[in-house]
Amino acid sequence: MFTLIELPYEIGCWEPVISRETIAFHYGKHLAAYVNNLNGLLPGSGFEDATLEEIVCKATGGILNNAGQILNHNLYFEQFAAPKADNKPVGLLAEAITRDFGAFEAFKEEFQKKGASLFGSGWVWLSADKDGKLMITQEANAANPVQNGLRPLLTFDVWEHAYYLDYQNRRADYMAALWQIVDWEVVDSRYEVIS
Repeated sequence: MFTLIELPYEIGCWEPVISRETIAFHYGKHLAAYVNNLNGLLPGSGFEDATLEEIVCKATGGILNNAGQILNHNLYFEQFAAPKADNKPVGLLAEAITRDFGAFEAFKEEFQKKGASLFGSGWVWLSADKDGKLMITQEANAANPVQNGLRPLLTFDVWEHAYYLDYQNRRADYMAALWQIVDWEVVDSRYEVIS
């Protein structure tokens, strides 16, 4: 059985980037529902002892959708810290971003374009392949880069429930604001696992 992750910081610490009200709904209602739904679907499924990653790579239908949303949201919520001005990547990840995108600003621009242009609901990801090369992908609905053999490092949730209370239909403004709260040490630690 899966449980709702504990947020690494107090619910209001991401303001004004993400409001307390948005977190109450996004984390406390949406993510909690995915956890409850998946736990209800697991008995007799053959996935009772599987990890989220295993389920996402092998399941279909409702089990896949709920497991994918849990995995995606866990990675999303665990990658944030209190807002910080001039927030930039650190460590090996910073070097890899410069190597694969030319500069951090060029990476941010491409990442935001991919997030803004994703039709409908989904996620934009920074991931690494088995050799550590970085790439940006768009994933619809509950999809995750692990399904394509990639290691997810950073994600912005572009489902409307992630930003609508704070930004209404201004998805691009929401994504631009998120850079202030990315915890680059967490994202770098995800990259170091494979580098």
